[in-house]
Amino acid sequence: MTSLPWPAIDGLAYGGDYTPEQWPREVWREDAALMREAGVNLVSVGIFSWALLETSEGVFDFAWLDELLDLLHENGVSVDLGTPTASPPAWFFANHPDARVIDRNGVVQGFGARGMASHSSPVFREAIVRIASALAERYAQHPAVVMWHVHNEYGVPVGEDYSPQSVAAFRKWLRARYGTLDALNAAWGTTFWGQRYGEWDHIGAPAAAPSVVNPAQRLDFARFTDHQLRDCFIAERDAIRAHSSLPVTTNFMANQSWTTDMWAWAREVDIVSDDHYLWAADPEGEIGLAIAADLTRSVGGGKPWILMEHSTSAVNWQPRNIAKRPGEMARNSFTHLGRGADAIMFFQWRASRSGAEKFHSAMVPHAGTTSRVWREVVELGGALQRVAGVRGSTVQPEVAILWDFESFWAQDLEWRPSEDITHADQIRAFYEQLWRDGVAVDFALPGHDLSKYKLVVAPAQYLLSTKDAANLTRYVEAGGTLLVSFFSAIVDENDAVHPGGFVAPLRDALGLTVEEFLPLRDGDGVTVSWTGAAGDDPHALSADAWAEDIALEGADVVATYVDGPGADKPAITRNTHGEGTGWYVSTRLDAAGLSTLLGAVYADAGVELPGHPEGLEVMVRHGEDARYVIAVNHRDTPAQLAGSGEEILGGTVVDGSVTVEPGGVAVLRTPIADTQGGGRSTGGNP
Repeated sequence: MTSLPWPAIDGLAYGGDYTPEQWPREVWREDAALMREAGVNLVSVGIFSWALLETSEGVFDFAWLDELLDLLHENGVSVDLGTPTASPPAWFFANHPDARVIDRNGVVQGFGARGMASHSSPVFREAIVRIASALAERYAQHPAVVMWHVHNEYGVPVGEDYSPQSVAAFRKWLRARYGTLDALNAAWGTTFWGQRYGEWDHIGAPAAAPSVVNPAQRLDFARFTDHQLRDCFIAERDAIRAHSSLPVTTNFMANQSWTTDMWAWAREVDIVSDDHYLWAADPEGEIGLAIAADLTRSVGGGKPWILMEHSTSAVNWQPRNIAKRPGEMARNSFTHLGRGADAIMFFQWRASRSGAEKFHSAMVPHAGTTSRVWREVVELGGALQRVAGVRGSTVQPEVAILWDFESFWAQDLEWRPSEDITHADQIRAFYEQLWRDGVAVDFALPGHDLSKYKLVVAPAQYLLSTKDAANLTRYVEAGGTLLVSFFSAIVDENDAVHPGGFVAPLRDALGLTVEEFLPLRDGDGVTVSWTGAAGDDPHALSADAWAEDIALEGADVVATYVDGPGADKPAITRNTHGEGTGWYVSTRLDAAGLSTLLGAVYADAGVELPGHPEGLEVMVRHGEDARYVIAVNHRDTPAQLAGSGEEILGGTVVDGSVTVEPGGVAVLRTPIADTQGGGRSTGGNP
């Protein structure tokens, strides 16, 4: 169903990162047998093996990898072969000390971690192309290898580099972007604080300074860093493609690392892949998981994607490494599957005895094959084989949330009106309410074609170009419903406030501008009186952190501030523009307030809620011959899932509803013929 160059394996991919170099040969043979038992059909190999593959500069030793790949192939396990460039060897830094990263405070980063080399170092770039070329030339035709995996988690832990070679590359990048110093000075607003540049060589990286550094320069340095990292990926990818036609990917960290613009990166990879780890401090980590899965699918254009890493239980790098409860690993896996993943993989296969991640969980834990985790690993492998028919099917939401990395980079800089307002919190708040309402969501950029969505939500679009604002306005004119939250459409692509003031580029779509921000003191709240549309019962909503002084230009007021700095002024508005509607909310509503707001917005947009029981997460994938409903029960009591067809995990026929056990999962397959006319939704809601 998909045109992607998917790895040549049967069914859904299942496996994880495999580091056999940490173990003797007898363990390799044991691992191969255990992989067969667990149903593993894909492992990632070689990601941190540079020192063993290139033992000194230009000297290679492939004997151990030859033996390993042969063993895996003999046991029916395919390989995602990694380039080990996230962790250069000790000899590299001994030979090339100038390739080290320097942080914003001027501290040279030492050896012994990962991600230690400068993305702008010419010798580093030569070295990564050399090792990628050598691997591709040797293994392009090896029958075990079905995919290439470049580097590891770009931008983590090191993204920005302030070394001399990075500064030189930054100047070159700026010349290409602006052409002239006059254009750069205008974009950066360098007349402020007397920062105007008269020579290209006078421009440096925005290193730590006595006060706040020019925010436009900081934003461009974030763009430059993303470009440099991506350029390194492209160099390795192209070196591989000179020898191999197999798909090439790299692993992102959606919703957990914001240093790389996934929209731009997705255009360069053959398959989008993601690593996701529950944030243990979040008691509802499954919501953050859902955001990451939806974002990964969205940047890939809705095509199936690879969950390259998640954990069987606890991770090792959080303040409190909370173990997963029984069944939680399966729930996490099926949530990714329900949101478009056709590969479920882990870090890592066998738990390491040494090193920084020895307390990270694994498919084969330290406790071995008598453990609960191992039993669940085997059970999950069997379950994924039973639902393999879902492969290639797609998720089809009718609601989109705007997710713009460049806007996030700009909003997160210093000296914003309130430290209580972050893009991550705003995205989570709106997404969480949509998740609780059972509404399927895509993420999108404000410049995308949004015509297929009934509703577009902009929770945190601080930076908005006039071109993208015009696109959103046309979306409303054509009949779309747009919901914009506060502190959006404030600056242009150079972090300069728009002519006409705050929200000015959306004044036609929203029927207003904002005269002044009215942020609140720490802990203060405000009350908002909701009057809504005709027939609504007026009632009070609670909000905190932020308010605004709105200047109406045609919008209708649906809620008013009762108290606080905006008392008696509009708080929430609705504007008819063309065939559509633009909503604006100028304060941070609590969950109940968001529920009220979104209920009215859904009615405008024609978004129907599925009405699933609370705590039952329901996802839909559409195939060529069947519709798959994946239900994950996050509560401690049974839940009823309405529908008919076959519950394929249990192999039972369903006519009307199926019980999803506490903490359990169900996958309901309904043939397309059974959904016609009553039936088949073009959206993502069951």
